[in-house]
Amino acid sequence: MLGLLLRVLPFWVREPLLIVVGSVFGVRIMYIAVRDQELVPAGLGVLFLVFTAVRVHMVVRALRARRNPPPMSTTTATAGPVAPADGTVVDAAAQAGPEPSRRPAPQEKEHHPWRQAFAAVALFGALGATVWVAPHVTPSDNSTPKPASCSDGEREALPKAYEKTPRPVTGEELCKALNRPDLAAVLGTPGEIATTASGNNNTALLTDGKVAEPEAEVRFDTYTVNVSATYNDLSIGQDVKLMKFGDEKDVKTLTVLGRPAVFSSSHTMKLEINLGSGGSGGPVEQGPLARTLTVALDRKDRGGYYDITVWSESGALPDDGVLVGIAEKVLPTIRERSS
Repeated sequence: MLGLLLRVLPFWVREPLLIVVGSVFGVRIMYIAVRDQELVPAGLGVLFLVFTAVRVHMVVRALRARRNPPPMSTTTATAGPVAPADGTVVDAAAQAGPEPSRRPAPQEKEHHPWRQAFAAVALFGALGATVWVAPHVTPSDNSTPKPASCSDGEREALPKAYEKTPRPVTGEELCKALNRPDLAAVLGTPGEIATTASGNNNTALLTDGKVAEPEAEVRFDTYTVNVSATYNDLSIGQDVKLMKFGDEKDVKTLTVLGRPAVFSSSHTMKLEINLGSGGSGGPVEQGPLARTLTVALDRKDRGGYYDITVWSESGALPDDGVLVGIAEKVLPTIRERSS
């Protein structure tokens, strides 16, 4: 279709159009080649630029030919008697017969190359706009996986513990804060997309539903990230003392965003449910090791904390700096509770 369009276009439309297309693509491909240091794009860019230079040379020659047309050749007829070979004198005018009527030669329709060139540029702009808008108006390819988004369904009533807690964050808000476009890059797996993203408004275990503990989870092919907020009176210092009596490993204190924080490791729980046989499933088993960064809700460490936990099915864990990077990006986007 494009080849047929270029063949039927006039010279002063086709050539400027090819010059614009060749120069744009040539410069763009050369820029990519220099940026990525690739030889194949560089060769393609050179071909586009050489093609454009040839078209420019053709247009320049055409313009020069229009400005300096070649002189028209004229034929001079000699009037008077003409002597044939037998010696008889014949008048040339009489021999030629009556003089034909002189009609003005039809003038060639005047072309306006600059006007046609402007039309070519306008046509190129229209084609470019069509290419730009087409992906937004045509249906997308359903086979391309899309990142998981947080549920925007009907909101359930919050437990009473959330009403008694000053400005608690909800599971939906935690999910939106955690499900960032750059989360996979922070985890060190920039090519992955989130397969699931969810949030819920839980309450802390063994508190009889009196402590709000919302959480959110985003799962990738390599890692799973969970963020929870616990609104109790337990400070980081007290939490560290409890860790020493528990089964947490590799406990390490630090400061994150000016707040007290602590690293710890523990195993997740694995529960298999057999839906086919109608049974309740097997016993709870020990799952892969998880790394958790616990950060105080505020700088004064007046009680309450965030837990950022990362684990993988293979048991591999990212560096501790990855969890700090997640905290530094996610926690500032969560609204703080009132004093």
